[in-house]
Order: sequence, then structure tokens, then C-alpha cells
Amino acid sequence: MARKDKKQIIGEPMTDEQIRAFLHGSRENGLDEDHHALLRAYRSLRSEDFSRFVTFFLTDGRNINATDPAGKTALSIISSHQQSADYAETLKRLGGG
Repeated sequence: MARKDKKQIIGEPMTDEQIRAFLHGSRENGLDEDHHALLRAYRSLRSEDFSRFVTFFLTDGRNINATDPAGKTALSIISSHQQSADYAETLKRLGGG
């Protein structure tokens, strides 16, 4: 539930700087930084913004196939979610496996 004093913004385009901010953030202990960044962006961004994020991610030299401690890539996790086809397609198209 949104706080009453916080305006909820849905559907407005994000700037490149707002999207690039997802490249640099704290990660959970024990998780690969690249894997964590992809999942955090997936959970937070609209599919078209996620696509832009992955382009910035790759340009930054990051690993699209980084894994979690169980050996799962972001693509394998995202593909298991019912409403994630656009996100999974972006990762596949840009080299995710």
C-alpha cells in the first residue's frame, strides 16, 4: 500500500540515469553482484525499462549469465514466473542463457 504522502507514479518513462542507478547498488551477502543487479532491475522496472537496463548492463561489461549460489541464472529464475515473458525474451535476445 502506497503511503498517502508519497505520489505513486506508474507508467512514466524513466531517464537513462534512473535506469543506470540499478547498475550500482548493494547486494545481498553471498550473491554475485551481476546476478543480483539483474534480479533487482527485473523486480523494479517495467519491461521496456528493463530492456534498456540490460543494454547498459552489457555495455558496462557485466555478466548476463552470472549465477546464484544454486547455479541458477537470472534468465532461469525469471523464466519460471508466469508474467515475465517480455523480460525473459530480452535476456535471451541479448545473450542470456
